[in-house]
Amino acid sequence: MDAMSEAGIEPSDGSQYHFDPGTYDELIAEVPLYERLQEESIAAIPFAPERVLELGIGTGETTRRLLARHPDAQILGLDSTPGMVFKARQLPIEVQLARMEDPLPDGPWDLVISVLAVHHLTDEGKRDLFRRIRETSRAMVIGDVVAVPEAERRTPLTPDFDLPCTLEQLVEWSGGSATWSDGDLAVVSATF
Repeated sequence: MDAMSEAGIEPSDGSQYHFDPGTYDELIAEVPLYERLQEESIAAIPFAPERVLELGIGTGETTRRLLARHPDAQILGLDSTPGMVFKARQLPIEVQLARMEDPLPDGPWDLVISVLAVHHLTDEGKRDLFRRIRETSRAMVIGDVVAVPEAERRTPLTPDFDLPCTLEQLVEWSGGSATWSDGDLAVVSATF
């Protein structure tokens, strides 16, 4: 059994992996400062959003925090894992099965937010996603793992699955600015 299977991540087609919502919380517990990353991502939201698109909703942790801060927000959550979508449908929001590489749902959006999902895209995929977000949204917040020298890495990564870019690249490609960083975790916020 490989490390991906042990972590509850199963390949769907040989190139894309799907997380198991039953073991996801154990997997995410390995991310140092996970709670702080979530807090800082919500704190980076530049205004009270009405329409929110969340990319990579997972088990809904970011959604719960966003609704606690902005209870009137209408959220559409996307995830590429059927089990995660099923679990997230327990939240008082709309949820759809979709990949970040797919066309974004019709906007306009006040905010597009993503925590610990964008690092699964290639650099070209990140740039393309950010371009599409800028075309349909007033603001974007990305909380994610970033590339740092190996000696400084604290977050466990899987080669060819986790593809973080540097914080400088994330800032440049998103058109935003870093609002928080600690080691290999960072939050970037942009308004358009």
